[in-house]
Amino acid sequence: MDDVYPTDHIREYTQRSLDNLGVSRIDLLQFHVWEDRWATEERWQEAITQLKREGLVDGVGISVNRWEPTNCMAALDTGLIDVIQAIYNIFDQAPEDDLFLRAQRDDIGIIARVPFDEGSLTGTLTADSTWPPEDWRNTYFGPENLLPSVERAERLAADLPDGMTMPELALRFILHHSAVSTVIPGMRRLAHVRANMAVSDRTPLEEKQLTRLRDHRWDRTPTWWSQ
Repeated sequence: MDDVYPTDHIREYTQRSLDNLGVSRIDLLQFHVWEDRWATEERWQEAITQLKREGLVDGVGISVNRWEPTNCMAALDTGLIDVIQAIYNIFDQAPEDDLFLRAQRDDIGIIARVPFDEGSLTGTLTADSTWPPEDWRNTYFGPENLLPSVERAERLAADLPDGMTMPELALRFILHHSAVSTVIPGMRRLAHVRANMAVSDRTPLEEKQLTRLRDHRWDRTPTWWSQ
């Protein structure tokens, strides 16, 4: 915690964010690296309590990694956390096991990130996909992960409802769950923005569709390329 979120850092960068945004209050201050062993540390608790008391911050959230979606339960016990950002998609369904139940019980918001599994759930990757040398996806989609991801996406494509794209299906799966407050898909083009925003107006997926999607759950094991 001394390396990542020392008290002075929390205060300084909150003020920088306020100045950069040109606002007097931040609706949601997100801590993007979290280890639950920090939960009982009084320093971060005092820092965000003071920021809330001064009216500089309304809500506070933390992000958890793919492999440990419950690596936040002790932080939730403090009553200071309003939102959890978790990786949740058709492949990564583990947050449903425990985290979502706790979030709904305690009225904790859920931000679903990596909805397209870094691109595999768009259905556009192939076994021959490549990226520029400096692109981090060269690591994520290395030999150990690219082909299995493509193969699983191809199996998922067989369950696509008529007239629905894979990105739409991916987002509608996430939004079906009542614990999810919002989803944050990456969007590189205006067409992506329009397509993703339109999903919110779609009707819920049918139960039989959700049942089929449950079969595509992929509980992976952390390895050197893990993000």
